[in-house]
Amino acid sequence: MNLTNCTRTSRFILVGLPSIWGMERMMYANVFLLYVLCLMGNGLIIVIVSIDRHLQKPMYFFLSNLSLIDIGHTTAFIPKSLINYISGSNSICFDCCIIQMCFYFLFGVTEFFIITLISLDRYLAICHPLRYAIIMTSGVCRKLAITAWFVGFSSIIYQVVMIANLPFCSSNIIDHFFCDVGPVLQIAGGDIDVIEVLGFLVTMLVVMSSLLFTLISYLFIICTILRMSSTTSQQRAFSTCASHLIVVCIFYGSVFFVYLRPTIKNSSFGVIKSVSVVNAIVAPVLNPFIYTIRNNEVKEAICKVLRKRIPAIPKT
Repeated sequence: MNLTNCTRTSRFILVGLPSIWGMERMMYANVFLLYVLCLMGNGLIIVIVSIDRHLQKPMYFFLSNLSLIDIGHTTAFIPKSLINYISGSNSICFDCCIIQMCFYFLFGVTEFFIITLISLDRYLAICHPLRYAIIMTSGVCRKLAITAWFVGFSSIIYQVVMIANLPFCSSNIIDHFFCDVGPVLQIAGGDIDVIEVLGFLVTMLVVMSSLLFTLISYLFIICTILRMSSTTSQQRAFSTCASHLIVVCIFYGSVFFVYLRPTIKNSSFGVIKSVSVVNAIVAPVLNPFIYTIRNNEVKEAICKVLRKRIPAIPKT
């Protein structure tokens, strides 16, 4: 096929969510419910941390960044998927697809760095409590967060630009429910080897480095917890670490399965779409409840705000 003279497609067709015996309506209803929970949970964290001065600490600053990422991550594709389902049209314009891909991966890659910063913050707070306030100043936290966002953007922009300049002539059907890089490259013309290798190396570098740093941080944290004299403090700290590590395992495990593949052209995306649901929809809903809303300080801040609006609510 002559790729030079071909007419690039102006619209793609998204296959949609993985179908289970005609249960499409229930699946999209669940996606809508999860999206609302994601907006409510993460939005609540951002608002509470912004208005309560007692929560304006490094840990909650990074957690509000994580909440912003989760909202952006899901908003990059869920509204479009729901609109397509309601309208009965699964199409998406070429430019919209590229923009969706760019924002999806910007938020996704930045999330790795923010999770790493959260683990660093917890390591310093638990293992070096006397030096914590000196090291993690507000200025340092802002610089670390800005660096995370900048590196996240720098990691994905070159690959997205390369994909945007590929010829798409043979097919316009994307076997996914959003413009993920794998299914898009599968229907692309031209030489995609450089993009595949670049994407694989960036994923390996970002995922493996952040995972290694996070696991080492929690290993030191666990060692410090074991040396605590109070059994109650140990149980509380272990409960927090265990819940954090569950989120890490879900997030990193799904990313390993979906993105750490050396070749894309001959991949089948049936199972990958199902795993993507966990990574792209379920994890952003779980994050605020596991990382933040279970925290007593956050509970007290929420109750304080509610008491101002509804005076009848008793103090906890």
